[in-house]
Amino acid sequence: MTALIMNCSPVRTGATAEISGIIADRLSSRYEVKSVCIDDYSFAFCKGCRTCHKTAECVMHDDIDRIMDEFGKADIIICVAPSYWADIPGQFKAFIDRCTPWCNTHEPHAAISTGKKGYAVALRTGPSMRECERIIGSIEHFYGHLEIECAGHLGLCSIEYKENVAPRKDEIIKFCENI
Repeated sequence: MTALIMNCSPVRTGATAEISGIIADRLSSRYEVKSVCIDDYSFAFCKGCRTCHKTAECVMHDDIDRIMDEFGKADIIICVAPSYWADIPGQFKAFIDRCTPWCNTHEPHAAISTGKKGYAVALRTGPSMRECERIIGSIEHFYGHLEIECAGHLGLCSIEYKENVAPRKDEIIKFCENI
């Protein structure tokens, strides 16, 4: 089985990457793990043309196709997203918008293989879990439209820098035991 871990932050070496790395390390004994960072890909914003509602294909062909190939190959998808103004980063939101061809709210629509499980991990600098819940909600909403089963989530508050991750490592490892 394959696990795809997506660092949804544009920062390749920060706290989100640190958490993604812990998850990848923990899962590597049970799964073939592929880790990606949203910033490793180049893609344009959705133009809102709705052509994909008729063709099940985007008029633009860029790295969205590569990312969705990875989604298609994975049995488990784990999106790890930091808070940017109380929600997911703009780069991740732009990615989600471009996934409209695979969205189950219109016919025809493209589809990734069925039976996938999705996990959401949210982190933020402040102490309130409410913001993490909003991020988790965004990720799980996205999963729902791709028909990925929401199988679990983790919210981590008071994490600004990767140095803040080490004291929370046991909590992250415990979360990984349920994947």
